[in-house]
Amino acid sequence: MGIADRVRPHDRRWTAQPPVWELSAPLTVARVVAAFEHRLSFTIGVEEELMLVDAETFDLAPVIDEVLPLLAGDRRFSRELRAEQIEIITPVCMTAADACRELGHARRHLIERVDGRYRLLACGTHPFSSRYGEITDGDRYRQIADEYVWVATRSLVCGLHVHVAVPGADRALAIYNALRSYLPELAALGANSAFVDGRDTGMASVRPKFNDAYPRSGIPPAFGSWEQLVRFVDWGRSGGLFPDASHFWWEMRPHPVHGTIELRVADTQTALEDATALVAVIQALVAMLCERFDAGEPLPLHETHWIAENAWRAHRYGVRGWLVDLDGGGRVATRERIAQLLDELEPYAARFDADQLLHSARALLAGNGADRQRYVRDREGIDGLTRWLVETTEQSAADA
Repeated sequence: MGIADRVRPHDRRWTAQPPVWELSAPLTVARVVAAFEHRLSFTIGVEEELMLVDAETFDLAPVIDEVLPLLAGDRRFSRELRAEQIEIITPVCMTAADACRELGHARRHLIERVDGRYRLLACGTHPFSSRYGEITDGDRYRQIADEYVWVATRSLVCGLHVHVAVPGADRALAIYNALRSYLPELAALGANSAFVDGRDTGMASVRPKFNDAYPRSGIPPAFGSWEQLVRFVDWGRSGGLFPDASHFWWEMRPHPVHGTIELRVADTQTALEDATALVAVIQALVAMLCERFDAGEPLPLHETHWIAENAWRAHRYGVRGWLVDLDGGGRVATRERIAQLLDELEPYAARFDADQLLHSARALLAGNGADRQRYVRDREGIDGLTRWLVETTEQSAADA
């Protein structure tokens, strides 16, 4: 008797059951338009996912339930999917320097509260641990783990998420569609996850490859109108595929609640200086595209699968590879392409007192987080690398 003969027709292990999502209010075009009615342009908020590790071994420590009570309800800190993670959430800020100053304050406060019982590690993946632990408490996280079993239980990844407010729904949609084309450059600059399970993955940023196991991941689609987005959300809700737009895990997504464009493409940065540089680049890039839109200039609108090809090269090689021009074709070194972009962004960064921060972004061109990880691993081994990541995570908070 074959295996198919031994499976009972109604065996629930082999029969798909629709997930029971906790539904929010239906999304409407009117809600989206209202969300983007901002008085202030280009305000930003940053979310940083960190790992909690053992103070002696630096292995992952599933201790979020011990750590959160130490923070006494501080709203800057939140759970994430795994019990070894904690998320820092900044208030709305005017500049990249303000946002990352808030990150520094929060990191320092967290370090003080755990008082050496646990340590912090900031990068896209833990270099050696496969001790992923339990899914954290909360209906949302349990529902995700039940539906996306393999990736939810076999990985732990951390990203740097940057929200930028764009006033006006029509303007915001045009900027969202255009920003898609720049995601590979931002991914290359923010690549900081080269090691998994004690091995070099050969990637500069392997975190997105774990995220690819989720639906609605990678390069997002373009939307011709907000009506298209709302119809997609309605369709997914009615079929039980997902409850709302918070289940879009693309590398960038429009956020119809906050009225922001949320860029999720970069790995968590070990040094706050690097996080500050990336936030400054993103804010200046949004400002540049808005100015071009307001001047009536055409903005880029490229096919998703073309952008995805460049994204793969960015994840694989970081700043050391090449990209292909999305308009005319032809290879261009990634460092050259990003250096040209930074030149274009300088006058826009100056509006936010961030022109000096672009120097830090240029430093990432010389060697991003993944390059530094490999440099340390080659000299100190995988344990030495993990110790260095922890020490740099905490020291950069003290220096901020």
